[in-house]
Amino acid sequence: MVLGNLLSGHLLRALPIALPSGHAASSAAPLHRRRVPLVGAFWVLSLGALSALSYRAGCIHSQRRAPLLRPKFANQPSVGALHSTGMAAASTVPSIVVYVTVPNHEVGKKLAESIVNEKLAACVNIVPGIQSIYWWDGKVQTDSEELLIIKTRESLLNSLTEHVKANHEYDVPEVIALPINGGNVKYLEWIKNTTRDN
Repeated sequence: MVLGNLLSGHLLRALPIALPSGHAASSAAPLHRRRVPLVGAFWVLSLGALSALSYRAGCIHSQRRAPLLRPKFANQPSVGALHSTGMAAASTVPSIVVYVTVPNHEVGKKLAESIVNEKLAACVNIVPGIQSIYWWDGKVQTDSEELLIIKTRESLLNSLTEHVKANHEYDVPEVIALPINGGNVKYLEWIKNTTRDN
C-alpha cells in the first residue's frame, strides 16, 4: 500500500527528472536541467517503503541491532585471553577483585591503608552498612560489618591473603578472590602500575 502510494503520479510528478528531447513536459511537472537517475529515484522510494514496513512490523530495526549492542559478559574472555586477541594492551596483567569483611569502619580503614601502603592493591573500597548472617560455633550468627573491595593483581593474592590474616581481628577472616575478565584497559594498566610485582 505504501509502495503503491509512493509510485503514484503524485510523487513521481514532483521528482525533478528531465524528459528526453522530443517529449512534451506537462504543466504539473516543471522541466529542470539537473538530471536525477531513475534508478536512484526508485532506490530512494524502495528505502522509504522498507522503512514504513519495518515500522508497521514493530521494531524490526531494534530486534536486528540488539545482538550487536548486547554485552556478552557470560562469554567474556579472561584478561589473559584478551592479550592473545589483541583486545587489551600488552602491558596489562591478570587482575582480581578480593572481598574482605571487617567488623567496623576503623578496622577496615586501617587494614585498607596498610594494604595500599604495602602496594598489595591499587585501590580498596569500603562499603559500610552490610549485615552478615552466617554459621559459626554451631549456630546462625548475625553481625553488622563493612566490606572491603580490593583491586589487585592475581599474582599478589597469596601475599594479600597473608597480610590480611596477620592484620585482621577475626580468627578466620574472609578473603575471596574473583577474576576481572575485562574492563577499561587503562584502569587495568593502572592496577598493574600501582602494585608491586610480588
